[in-house]
Amino acid sequence: MAARSMSNWVKFAALLSVLAAPAMAKNAAQFGVGTTPTQEQIAGWAIGIRPDGQGLPDGHGSVKDGDEVYANTCAACHGTFGEGAGRYPRLAGEGKLTGDRPEQTIQTYWPYATTLFDYIDRAMPFPTPHVLTPDQVYAVTAYVLNLNGLVGDDFVADKETLPKVQMPNRDGFIWKDPRPDTYDTACMSDCVSPDAIKITSTAEGKSLTPKTTGPLDTAMPQ
Repeated sequence: MAARSMSNWVKFAALLSVLAAPAMAKNAAQFGVGTTPTQEQIAGWAIGIRPDGQGLPDGHGSVKDGDEVYANTCAACHGTFGEGAGRYPRLAGEGKLTGDRPEQTIQTYWPYATTLFDYIDRAMPFPTPHVLTPDQVYAVTAYVLNLNGLVGDDFVADKETLPKVQMPNRDGFIWKDPRPDTYDTACMSDCVSPDAIKITSTAEGKSLTPKTTGPLDTAMPQ
C-alpha cells in the first residue's frame, strides 16, 4: 500500500507541475518579472573582439607600461618573464606543440594578437577578472607580445596597431575540408527504395581523418 500511495503522489505531483506551468508563465507576465535590458547593459556584456580588431575599445598601452601592470597582476602566476609558475601556463618562448603535454605559448599557438587582448580582458587576472582598464589590457598585451619577440620595445598597442601584428602560427588553424557539399531532402512519401541506394565512394584514402597522435590541427593520415 505504501508503494502504491507513493506512486500516486508522484503522478499527482507531475500532473500538478504540468498544469501549473501555463499559470506560472501568465503570472510572470502579469507581475512584470524581469526587465528588458538597456543598450548600456547589453554593451557591458558585448565585449567580444574579432580577429580583424572589430570590438576593440578606445585606449592604448605601451610595452613599458605593460611591464609594470604585468609585474603587479600577472607575474605571480605566469612568471616574471612569462616562463610560467607552478601549474599556471607558460606564455613566452617557442614552446612545443607535440608530445603529451604541449606548450601552447603565445608565440607558437595563438592565431591573432586581438585574441590575446580579448582573453586578458575577459578572464584575467585569474582571481579577479574585469578589473583592468582598457589601457591596462592594451599594455599587458603589448608586453606579452614583446616577451615573445613579436613586437619591438617601443610598440604601443591600440585598436589600429594590434590587428596588424602577424602571429607566427596564424595559418595553422585553417583546414580546407575536401569533402564536397551535399544536399538532401526529407522524404515522407514516394521515397527511394533502400535496395536502390548504392555506395559510390568512401572516405578511405581521402585524407579526411586526423591521426590519433600528435597535433590534430594539421595531422593527416600517412
